[in-house]
Amino acid sequence: MKAATVVQLKKELQQRNPEELLSLCLRLARFKKENKELLTYLLFEAGHEDGYIETVKNEIDELFSDINTNSFFYIKKSVRKILRNLKKYIRYSGNKETEVELLLYFCQKLKEFRPSMNNNITLRNLYDRQLAFIAKKVDALHEDLQYDYGLVLEELK
Repeated sequence: MKAATVVQLKKELQQRNPEELLSLCLRLARFKKENKELLTYLLFEAGHEDGYIETVKNEIDELFSDINTNSFFYIKKSVRKILRNLKKYIRYSGNKETEVELLLYFCQKLKEFRPSMNNNITLRNLYDRQLAFIAKKVDALHEDLQYDYGLVLEELK
């Protein structure tokens, strides 16, 4: 089965009544964890972006504390998983300031992490790529935010 385009879906959803839309949303939420997470964000967190950011930061803290530090192999796997989850949460928000703030927080946690990421080339490259990515994102923000985030970014470099 080929998936319909967003335009086709929008037209079809406009023709449905509210009860049908509710049942479709609930059915969609049952099938995939990401759909449920996105729906949770849209319904409960979208109006409270600061609370959402704090929740994600707490989850990042917890994931960093759970990393197996026996070898760099496990550390790399865990850091990639944390970054993958973080990108998913950023996608839910769609807010540029949230994206920059969460990525800066991730880089701060990675820089503070022991054993040091400087002892492993792969982790160091991942860190440098994230800093370059953040620098591009900061340039698209308002001037005041550019200055504030620019200071944090320079501190991380």
